[in-house]
Amino acid sequence: MEYLHTMVRVGDLQASLHFYCDLLGLKEVRRTNNEKGRFSLIFLAAPGDEARATETKSPLVELTHNWDAQEYKGGRNFGHLAYAVDDIYALCATLMAGGVTINRPPRDGHMAFVRSPDGISIELLQKGGALAPAEPWASMANTGEW
Repeated sequence: MEYLHTMVRVGDLQASLHFYCDLLGLKEVRRTNNEKGRFSLIFLAAPGDEARATETKSPLVELTHNWDAQEYKGGRNFGHLAYAVDDIYALCATLMAGGVTINRPPRDGHMAFVRSPDGISIELLQKGGALAPAEPWASMANTGEW
């Protein structure tokens, strides 16, 4: 398993970039704008980790900015922890056997979400590209929030 990033939702992107980059000193290493989904993802690295962040996927902070105005309450501004895993199907099966609900099953062989006992959302991403769709995951519905 490899730790990837921590996601934080932000309402005012410019104010957030000012705080994280100008004041805190983090460096923007990657940005994705998704027109269809109406959001931007901005990945930040600690000073000195910029090169490692793009080459080895060292831990990052992901700022997620939804373009349509939203107010986040109840911890929704903290998004999730993300981990790259060797076999998403095997890990999800182990989690289910241990009583963990798979909130967003890996239907695509690439991504799943679960929650910790304290309600923290955990994103699991398949290393090296998606696995072929397989049951029971391909037809499993979402459960709860993720």
